[in-house]
Amino acid sequence: MTVNKPHLVVVGSVAIDWIITPRAERPESVGGSATFFAMAASYLSQVRLVGVVGRDFPDYAVADLRAAGVDVSGLEIVQDGLTFRWKGQYHENMNDRTTLETHLNVFEKFQPRLPAEFRGSEYLFLANIQPRLQSDVFAQMQRPRLVGLDTMNLWISIANDDLKAVLKNVDVLTLNDEEARQLSGEHNIVKAARAVRALGPRNVVIKRGEYGALLFDADGDVFSAPALPLEDVVDPTGAGDSFAGGFMGWLARPGVEPTGASLRTAMIYGSVMASFCVEGFSYDRLKGLDAATIQRRFETFASLTNFDRASLT
Repeated sequence: MTVNKPHLVVVGSVAIDWIITPRAERPESVGGSATFFAMAASYLSQVRLVGVVGRDFPDYAVADLRAAGVDVSGLEIVQDGLTFRWKGQYHENMNDRTTLETHLNVFEKFQPRLPAEFRGSEYLFLANIQPRLQSDVFAQMQRPRLVGLDTMNLWISIANDDLKAVLKNVDVLTLNDEEARQLSGEHNIVKAARAVRALGPRNVVIKRGEYGALLFDADGDVFSAPALPLEDVVDPTGAGDSFAGGFMGWLARPGVEPTGASLRTAMIYGSVMASFCVEGFSYDRLKGLDAATIQRRFETFASLTNFDRASLT
């Protein structure tokens, strides 16, 4: 008997990046939030991607997504337009970056339309796009079990009301610590997370780059996931989206409930996929992984905080 596995829909950007780091440069690097998310999540669940590209988007990237098992029937290809392009330069510390160019191209008029078979999917991740579009996508879904959402400081600044409206429908919000402070108006990260949860999300994940990530869950508990100390970070682009892919990918597995221990396990799988992502340009390092390699990295993360309980009495 064949068991139907739940599907995970991701809606976001698919892009071509020009990446400059202190040690290397790649002018044609396939990126975008939906791309990184889908590649990372594909090892854990069945992914359906919704996005838009132009005639210049490379055929090999679509083939790579298909080879990873990603359903790309929701990827719109506009033959008379060009793909969203971003050019950025990373500073020596590989944490800070400067945007040099942004060309929205076909992404500027992106109006996500979910294929009919996508709308009954049980899991949805609204990657970093305009909050109004995130709400439109949510309205197209029938009744998802779990909804995740990512945002950024731009939308917090210029579309705050729209963002707060869609947050009422969200089970998991992922954002970085700066964005959490901006959205909440609180500098203390614990107070910031509490204020953000009050806006609607049951669970808040605060990404902290090389310092790991924090989970503030619906029960009021806090969990800290470490980042893997890496000697050579090649390209940090897409690390946060890969984290979200690993996180949501685990939660979308059959029999996994988005509570307690499962959320903590999802945090580690998110960290695992992010650690692979930064080891190469684009999704190079996410491509062609196997379950054994991913599991070994998972065990490495587990060992980072494994210690014997001790008592002074």
